Amino acid sequence: MGGENDRTKLFDSELKVMNVLWKEGVVPAKRVAEVLNKELGWNKNTTYTLIKRCMKKEAIERSEPNFMCRALVSQEEVQEAETNELIDKVYDGSADKLFAALLGRKKLTAGQIERLRQIVEEES
Repeated sequence: MGGENDRTKLFDSELKVMNVLWKEGVVPAKRVAEVLNKELGWNKNTTYTLIKRCMKKEAIERSEPNFMCRALVSQEEVQEAETNELIDKVYDGSADKLFAALLGRKKLTAGQIERLRQIVEEES
């Protein structure tokens, strides 16, 4: 069956499904399909196929009645895995290169800079 890596390695389309569950909690598959139809124009079959793929990866658990869907992996776990992969793939495993790229890319507010300072201090 799927391991920890499978659960956190999700494709963009699968992340759209997960985002609905992260926002709304435990909901029927029908609700997930409604949200993604409204947001992205997806039909019900597309959404149900993606839910099944996430179930295979053990990222979603389904229960009856009403085909209720629940996320088995947190948004934080997926974000951490994706960030680590980005750092390894694009920044030679160097988090400070990613940090420098982010800082150089856009103007940050004083509040955002202060928050980053707090994060750095917590980590050291």
